Amino acid sequence: MAVPALANEPLLRVEDLRVEFPTRRGRLTAVDGVSFEIAPGEVLGVVGESGAGKSLTGAAIIGLLEPPGKITGGQIVLEGQRIDNLPYHEMRQIRGRRIGAIFQDPLTSLNPLYTIGRQLTETIRTHLPLGETAARERALALLRAVGIPAAEQRIDQYPHQFSGGMRQRVVIALALAAEPRLIIADEPTTALDVSIQAQIIALLKRLCREHGTAVMLVTHDMGVIAETADRVAVMYAGRIVEIGPVREVVRHARHPYTVGLMGSIPLVGRDVARLAQIDGAMPRLNAIPLGCAFNPRCQKAFDICRTQRPDLRRVGPVAVACHLFDMPPADAGRPP
Repeated sequence: MAVPALANEPLLRVEDLRVEFPTRRGRLTAVDGVSFEIAPGEVLGVVGESGAGKSLTGAAIIGLLEPPGKITGGQIVLEGQRIDNLPYHEMRQIRGRRIGAIFQDPLTSLNPLYTIGRQLTETIRTHLPLGETAARERALALLRAVGIPAAEQRIDQYPHQFSGGMRQRVVIALALAAEPRLIIADEPTTALDVSIQAQIIALLKRLCREHGTAVMLVTHDMGVIAETADRVAVMYAGRIVEIGPVREVVRHARHPYTVGLMGSIPLVGRDVARLAQIDGAMPRLNAIPLGCAFNPRCQKAFDICRTQRPDLRRVGPVAVACHLFDMPPADAGRPP
């Protein structure tokens, strides 16, 4: 089912995306029928446990799937242009110019042998028609924009001379170097302390507000999602199980998995003896159960959950993939 349309024209549209990994024992489906849209200036948070398919979805959008993984179904449309079937050299032009990327570990994104300035100016000149002097001026402006102090001196320093938070700011500057319309941010704050996390979050929100940049924010941290995102998509076993406005999903979760995620977060000012937990673990790709993939861990599962996979359906302001919302109220809470 298509996810509810946004009020304005989406900048990114992902339709029924499927990512598979061929093995000697058959194909493993890691992303299974994922659909969503992101509007200009919007932050879509994508949350779920490790192995849910969050990062693979982002990698598929930016064209950086690790072999042998490949897109085997659906389509990805950026500003009206389908990009999932483009040749490598055309996708390389889009990557960096129209889509930027921020990864979890800034050391994997920065070359330790080159100065920060060289890496920024080379990226800028690759994608924009600027000379060396103009590119350096833009690099300095980017460093100032992301909050690097004394940018004139630091631009000629190497990555190891920066702290973790400062390196992540440089990575954000690199992602913004060619003024992309979309940024894929994969766990951009995980390796940072809480105070630096807050600064990076504020920076991302400001960029969206001032430049109309769309952001797909991949994380497992619901606190970051609640603070940063406009909407949130909850993923489980390669599928979206709930998607909607972040305030609605956080405060009034519908899907049992989302309810479990919300219940596992400690709340300031509320004294509880024990946090809720979701028993069990995410299924392996070669052992995804029939029906709803969450049914072995779900306390509300009933017969149909074990045989038929639920599709996303509209429930108020959100979309939920759960059979509880297919049943009449008298039957919905019926035990197995």
